[in-house]
Amino acid sequence: MKLLKTEIKNKVLQSMINILDERREAIIAANKQDLDAFTKDDQAMYDRLIVNDKKVDGMIQSVKEVMSQEDPVDQEISNVFLDNGLKIYNKTAPFGTIMIIYESRPDVTIEAAVLAFKANNKILLKGGKEAIHSNKELVNCWHKALAENGLDSDWIQLMTLNREETQAFLKNPSQKLDLIVPRGGERLIAFVKEHAQCAVLISGRGNNFLFVNKDADWEKTKKVIVNAKTHKISACNALDKILIDENLPDFESKLKELNETLKANDVKVLVDKDVSKTLSDNQLISDDHIWYEEFLALQCIVGTAKGLDDAIEKINTYSGGHSSTIMTEDKEAAFAFMQQIDSAAVYHNASTRFTDGGQMGVGAELAISTDKLHHRGPLGLKQLTTNKYYVFGDGQIRV
Repeated sequence: MKLLKTEIKNKVLQSMINILDERREAIIAANKQDLDAFTKDDQAMYDRLIVNDKKVDGMIQSVKEVMSQEDPVDQEISNVFLDNGLKIYNKTAPFGTIMIIYESRPDVTIEAAVLAFKANNKILLKGGKEAIHSNKELVNCWHKALAENGLDSDWIQLMTLNREETQAFLKNPSQKLDLIVPRGGERLIAFVKEHAQCAVLISGRGNNFLFVNKDADWEKTKKVIVNAKTHKISACNALDKILIDENLPDFESKLKELNETLKANDVKVLVDKDVSKTLSDNQLISDDHIWYEEFLALQCIVGTAKGLDDAIEKINTYSGGHSSTIMTEDKEAAFAFMQQIDSAAVYHNASTRFTDGGQMGVGAELAISTDKLHHRGPLGLKQLTTNKYYVFGDGQIRV
């Protein structure tokens, strides 16, 4: 793959900034076609589908942020000079061609493409059928920006395949694929892992947990819970499960207070057997499998834990490995929790809603990886490169 100079990449991004602003009305009009065709039976997906002036401004800002970042390609990672005279440099390099499969969110068409392109990768965008008009218009904008700077449209391609066609493509791709990022639920991830012939980087489910330790500041805790649960229910970093230490002072009264607070925010509160003794009017969970589920809805579970170790065990058993929070005034307990919880992001006294590229200082993100290879957490510009070794010699042979 040809390596592009930073200057030409940034010129494309500047063109894209201008085009997004110029084509604002056309983008919103295309999105209206998608919204009008959507049945609204999935409120979280509908929320993610919406493109308005604020969303277009966000797209423009994402491109600006990536344009301002250092080119991640050909950066030295390490160097070693051997006694035999070999000079070995490890440097960053593009993956090659990345395919991302995602649903609903047209802004991914901007964020994924801008990151892949700046990191010198080609990208295949397999958006959901519910956003087809929005995505076509946005990719047309990309192609115009590329053409204005003398580059081929193949750098950024929209794929409009159905499920069967996607399966066939994954099994026998018509072009070389180096990395696939399925950004969606467990069924999508399983589908891609089953059929893909190249590396797959998982952008997994949320199903995020919050544990209330026995010494937690209760007012602070309620504030964090409400934000994490209700701020944006369609986000993968939204809160789903709340575990409360059964040794929390005034346990029953605080349970009732939390229940009323969540109900006042239109959140349906399901409870485990222990909590149901206090919140007897709430729906009791009947199947433990629900602890594995990501809700993407105004719904949560409130359960108990028999202290810190029990909470850690439950979270590591059921969570999606995305984000977990402990509410405590005990710094040692917080550190133990953060060390032992197996999640991409662990928090002390803060909302899970901060697991986001922009909020974590990464900028635009391709996805939130719950994989452990090659990166975990927000996939920003630097994370869309791999590496290779440059070895310089003068006739050395191995003996």
